[in-house]
Order: sequence, then structure tokens, then C-alpha cells
Amino acid sequence: MNTRYQVPAAGPRVPGLAVFPLAGRQGVRAAGEVGLTTRVIWEGVLEQAVREDEDVYYLELSDVTFVDVAGAGALAAAAGQLRDGRRFVVRRPPPALRRTLDLLWPDQAGIEVSTS
Repeated sequence: MNTRYQVPAAGPRVPGLAVFPLAGRQGVRAAGEVGLTTRVIWEGVLEQAVREDEDVYYLELSDVTFVDVAGAGALAAAAGQLRDGRRFVVRRPPPALRRTLDLLWPDQAGIEVSTS
């Protein structure tokens, strides 16, 4: 993925989301929040990831502070579109995302959450 997406924070009440390609592996590093104002960016990243050919697509989320339930749902829906054997590896997500995935999508085989 060579596309860089960014919505700058427009003030203390409007969070932003920046997404950058990972060096050396297929995936992206995101920083900011996934919510109402940034969902279009998040969904665009996931749509592009589904179209990729790699078996593993990394989502480095250590600099993401929050993902709302709709953002988690978009991730689960994208994982459901992956062909057999493909998966998202979600690295260091915010705790709420991990809890939401465990609660609402516990059997989603296309998502592997890594805390390291």
C-alpha cells in the first residue's frame, strides 16, 4: 500500500487519523482515533487491504488511542471478505478494540490480535 491517508485534528474535539505504509511488510501503521470523523479513512484502508494478495496484512495500531464499535465492525466485515488462509494481524491495538472483537466477533478467523 503506497497511499498515505490523513485527517488532521481540527481542534481539541475533532480527532484525526493518519495512516502510513509499513516498511518491509504488507500493511499500515495508524495513529490517532477511529471514529465518526475518521471512519471513511479506516474503511478505505481495510477495503484496499482486502484487495491485496498477501496472506498476512499487518495493522500496526500502537499509536491508535481509540477505535469505536463501528470501526471494529468494519475490521470484522473486512476480515470476513478475505479468502481462506488470509488474515489481518492487528498489532498492539487499544484495549477497547481487543475487548470489542472478543465480545462481538469472538470466532472471526481472519483477525489475529498481537499485543507484542
